[in-house]
Amino acid sequence: HDETRTLRHGDRMSELRDNTARRRHEIDIDGETVFADYRRAEGKLIINWVEAPPRLLGTGAASRLMTLVAEQARREGVKLVPACGYAAGWLRASKQYRDLVA
Repeated sequence: HDETRTLRHGDRMSELRDNTARRRHEIDIDGETVFADYRRAEGKLIINWVEAPPRLLGTGAASRLMTLVAEQARREGVKLVPACGYAAGWLRASKQYRDLVA
């Protein structure tokens, strides 16, 4: 069990799902779910919480999820409001997606 493992091309990863019943975006990586709780407001997607299972911590799983959420937000034409520390830090560090911050 390698705690420093990073995601590789061969890892089994699902497409981004919008689980509207639970109000979260999800991806599955190697049978585990990484998610971002959200709520929607006029033209905005508020990211309340981002979580990866313990086995995936430090692998880049949450970053991959945030990339997919940001790409989806761009396609939808909505701005992102990071209400949790992880989402805020990720967006601040991201040159490619920082323009999406409301």
